[in-house]
Amino acid sequence: MKKRNWREPWLWAVTVFSLLLAVPVLLIFTSVLVPQYELWHHLFETVLSDYVYHSLLIAFSVGALTLILGTGLAWLVARYEFSGRRTLQWLILLPMAMPAYILAYTYTGMLDVAGPLQTQLRDTFNWTYHDYWFPDVRSLGGAIVMLSLVLYPYVYMLARTAFSEQSASFYEASRSMGVSGFAYFRKVAFPLARPAILTGTALAMMEAFADYGTVQYFGISTFTTGIFRTWNGLGNAIGAAQLAAVLTSFVLVLLLIEKHSRRRLRYFHQGQNQHSAKRLTLSPVQQLWTVLFCLLPVALGFIIPSVQLTFWAIERATSQVDEQFVNLIWNSFYLAASAAFIAVGLAILFAYAKRLRSHWLLNSQVQLASLGYAIPGTVIAIGAMLMLSAADDALNQLTEALFDTSVGLVFSGTLVALLLAYSVRFLAVALHNVEAGLQRIKPSMDDAARAMGLSPFAVLQKVHIPLLRASVLSALLLVFVDVLKELPATLILRPFNFNTLAVRTFELASEERLQDAAVPAVAIVLVGLLPVVLLTRALELSKNEAN
Repeated sequence: MKKRNWREPWLWAVTVFSLLLAVPVLLIFTSVLVPQYELWHHLFETVLSDYVYHSLLIAFSVGALTLILGTGLAWLVARYEFSGRRTLQWLILLPMAMPAYILAYTYTGMLDVAGPLQTQLRDTFNWTYHDYWFPDVRSLGGAIVMLSLVLYPYVYMLARTAFSEQSASFYEASRSMGVSGFAYFRKVAFPLARPAILTGTALAMMEAFADYGTVQYFGISTFTTGIFRTWNGLGNAIGAAQLAAVLTSFVLVLLLIEKHSRRRLRYFHQGQNQHSAKRLTLSPVQQLWTVLFCLLPVALGFIIPSVQLTFWAIERATSQVDEQFVNLIWNSFYLAASAAFIAVGLAILFAYAKRLRSHWLLNSQVQLASLGYAIPGTVIAIGAMLMLSAADDALNQLTEALFDTSVGLVFSGTLVALLLAYSVRFLAVALHNVEAGLQRIKPSMDDAARAMGLSPFAVLQKVHIPLLRASVLSALLLVFVDVLKELPATLILRPFNFNTLAVRTFELASEERLQDAAVPAVAIVLVGLLPVVLLTRALELSKNEAN
């Protein structure tokens, strides 16, 4: 191993930027050292039990539903051959393009008392409101269902890959021992795929912990809504940070589970180069039920709400598509594009530095910087605001001492705060794609380029960047869409009189203007389809490579 040289600019750059990205999260935990006795006494007496109960219930219920639904769909697609399977295997991913808060607004408009469904029932059967029972969408159960419908693809993607990569020898050996059908799934296939399934379930649960738009709209008290209330309602930034620290502790426990599952996943699949088992053909009746089962979550999580949003958007397009809407699109576009370029640039720096000098300290710095994807956007926003507010205070004290003038809010009141929060939140998305691309480039190409006298930067510029074009483009696109959909961080950190499509959708829905909210919501969903296409191609490529 080459000796670590701290004079290299790559290593200094990684150290500086990793610390910069880690500070917002670290500030959240250091906030617990500041006494807030009155606030915590008030929380204990009033709402803290609700925060804990609702947050845990939602996360574990979403985890259970996504595990069952995602695993079942993955098993059917990977194990059986039926009519329409090739189309359904990517249709199942479509709900990922639908943010949970938009799904919640749409179903509320459709299924509420004044919605078209209940109105039609009353008109058809001459009922009044008290003559029938109808499930309440705006409830704890409704929030769990909404989140599960958009998060089950996390489990489906990993489980499908795990099932597809299982060797045919497992199935043949099981059949020789008299194990087949559901018994084979229960005793062999599921245990082998368990690490991947648990990883997907943990990711879905982390997203459920991080949700704000859905629970806020349904009026459910969770840690995310409590952080907003403490920050905005009570004006207590330290108290909000301490609540965020508690929420982050729950999330970090799930992250440890995910890391442990990933290590076991490598162990189970190590050395399995044999062909995967041949898919079994179903009877016509079985095929029909299988197709209906696969279509149900797609219809509920994407098709039905998309059709309803489209109808509403067409009705309100003339009144909503104006100069203000064009400004919303432009704000959302350049903010998401700027964040994507920053995150991908940092990802290239970190990934290439690890390639140049593999060292435990360097690897730890990169892991620390990429921790933000597991942290809710609300938490990162609070940490970023604390960090940049302190920087603004220090800068103003310096300018007043030197020039007898104050420069105001240079960092915390501008887009700098948003870009910092987005970089912390979505660096891991970009880093995963860039590292995967670098792993496909043989080290011998680096050695050959260095032997020709090229510097490390020249090797990156002339050799790696051209070969990484597809990975970099994928990373840019994924971060762009994630930023476009991000709601809580944008709500907290956006400058005064600055709106995005996500914020405008939330504002209109909160004012019960659900049809007006359809226009920006449709724009978000349409852009959200782009990463679904990328994921579909990636899954198909991995399947072909496995075979």
